[in-house]
Amino acid sequence: MGWRKKVDKTVLWLLLVHILLISVVGADNRRLNLWPMPESVSHGQGTLYLDSEKFELKTEGSKYGDASGILKDGFSRVLDIIKGEHIIQGTSRFGSSVVIKGIHVVILSSNDELQYGVDESYKLSIPVQGNPLYAHIEAQTVYGALHGLETFSQLCYFNFETRVIELHQAPWTISDKPRFSYRGLLIDTSRHFLPLPVIKKVIDSMTYAKLNVLHWHIVDTQSFPLEIPSYPKLWKGAYSSTERYTMAEAADIVSYAYKRGINVLAEIDVPGHAESWGVGYPLLWPSKNCTQPLDVSSDFTFKVIDGILSDFSKVFKYKFVHLGGDEVDTSCWTLTPHVSDWLKKQGLDASQAYEYFVLKAQEIALSHGYEMINWEETFNNFGSKLNPKTVVHNWLGGGVAQKVVEAGLRCIVSNQDKWYLDHLDATWQGFYSNEPLTNITKPEQQALVLGGEVCMWGEHIDGSDIEQTIWPRAAAAAERLWTPYDKLAKDPREVTARLANFRCLLNKRGVAAAPLAGPGRVAPFEPGSCYRQ
Repeated sequence: MGWRKKVDKTVLWLLLVHILLISVVGADNRRLNLWPMPESVSHGQGTLYLDSEKFELKTEGSKYGDASGILKDGFSRVLDIIKGEHIIQGTSRFGSSVVIKGIHVVILSSNDELQYGVDESYKLSIPVQGNPLYAHIEAQTVYGALHGLETFSQLCYFNFETRVIELHQAPWTISDKPRFSYRGLLIDTSRHFLPLPVIKKVIDSMTYAKLNVLHWHIVDTQSFPLEIPSYPKLWKGAYSSTERYTMAEAADIVSYAYKRGINVLAEIDVPGHAESWGVGYPLLWPSKNCTQPLDVSSDFTFKVIDGILSDFSKVFKYKFVHLGGDEVDTSCWTLTPHVSDWLKKQGLDASQAYEYFVLKAQEIALSHGYEMINWEETFNNFGSKLNPKTVVHNWLGGGVAQKVVEAGLRCIVSNQDKWYLDHLDATWQGFYSNEPLTNITKPEQQALVLGGEVCMWGEHIDGSDIEQTIWPRAAAAAERLWTPYDKLAKDPREVTARLANFRCLLNKRGVAAAPLAGPGRVAPFEPGSCYRQ
């Protein structure tokens, strides 16, 4: 009978181990506090502790030399985030078998060029056995490794009872990659100037949600804050002499973003939205009384655009440049005598002149090595004439992306009814549910949808309220753009608790993310826990 008891105990022990290490799949993912949800997750129920004072980065076996310090700096930032401002006690009271000594990162490519389509995949494993014990990240590129570090940071918690950093539900095995390669956030520095520290803080917060493109809408009707060395009077269109960016500062923003795996998409919106250009160069206006769109009849207009894009090409290295092209009221051209005369000589009406301007600006962009993004009005008005390298940026409403890809062009989705952050009545649930591939079923057409972007237009936003207007609603869109379609919640209510946790995580990291309850940028309704607001 003794052997039977022994067998029974063994079976019971194996059963307990199986229960302890049960993987989380399907609906059980709702209990995981990770955002955005990875492609594949399994975990156990063990607890590990971080030796935060001696926590180290190991790179043995990695082909990436890290000459620019992207990985080392990323590791340091993540460790600072994990530790926060807590007073942490040592882990010597715990056995070495449950103390994580560091992270071993293996990167398979030596190349750290950051461009559209870069491999951002990673695998993260956190074992419960090892002496010493290390977490492991394997990635094709350093940018995938940065995403793996971010995911690791979200698994770590400060325990106020033990006063150490703990990692629960170990062991972990996570395999992850983005659904779309373009996951953008637009900021607008024309309607309100945004100081450099504000922009950098926005970039930092983007990394927490794995967004990877900062669309910088630099200039518009109201102001022209950026230095253009080729045409130095352009920034006379800034609001004031102190609300400006030098080109060196723009390069610093690009470098800051690059080291965090984020591309910067620069935009000059032409021919409309350009009144501020003429403050420094009045010849760009059709007349002093009719100041936009830019003068289509003047060679000087296109020389200035060429100079801007030439200067851009030295700083903004993303393969795309945004040329705008939206909301063009051509009445200035028909009402201004010299422009009207030019139109007649060219045999163009105003709408044809709009097409002429956009296509000529595209040619200039191509000459500087860029591919172009234009707002959707260009497609709606003369889609068949657009250069094949054009990416159409959908913003007016639904159904456009489907038409764009059917025409064989690429598309970015930002439909204003769902993904415009300045629309304070747009709820996080709407941001989460907005599907870029709606009614696009053919794989070859789905591949033409590069991704999507949430837009933080600046008419009523400046450095005082930009964070709470962006977050947490942008995070809802970020999961839509990152997580595999079949892993997304069909009902946004299923992710409410997890998104609330992420919003509180942002707060802990110093990001002023607003409560989930209510419209965008809402204040807390009443006293209570962060997790219930």
